Amino acid sequence: MMTMRNNPLLPVAAVVGTLIAGVAHADVAASKAAVDAAKAEGTVGEQADGFLGFVKGGGGPLAAAVAEINAGRAEVYRQAAAKNGVTPEAAGGSAFQSVIMGKIKPGEYYKPAGGGWVRK
Repeated sequence: MMTMRNNPLLPVAAVVGTLIAGVAHADVAASKAAVDAAKAEGTVGEQADGFLGFVKGGGGPLAAAVAEINAGRAEVYRQAAAKNGVTPEAAGGSAFQSVIMGKIKPGEYYKPAGGGWVRK
């Protein structure tokens, strides 16, 4: 039985949480604003792999904003994975569970592993 004490991904979650905060500040303000608005509108949501995805529609400048933020997250997950001896995929999944899920606002969408989009 895995507990908080023996969960090997806890250090990953801590590192990813710290790095995601830094990435949010590094994003171009316009991209972050566009993604935040799209999340509030239900166009963009958070996925179990730690990346943003399109709930519906998407394209043009919004697609570029999502790609920019996802690229930053991918780098964060690579760094956390290298530091903790796990895969970037595991780091992204850990970030979703431990950091991102807690930041999803009521009315926004998320996509759990193996499931469809869910409105919080």
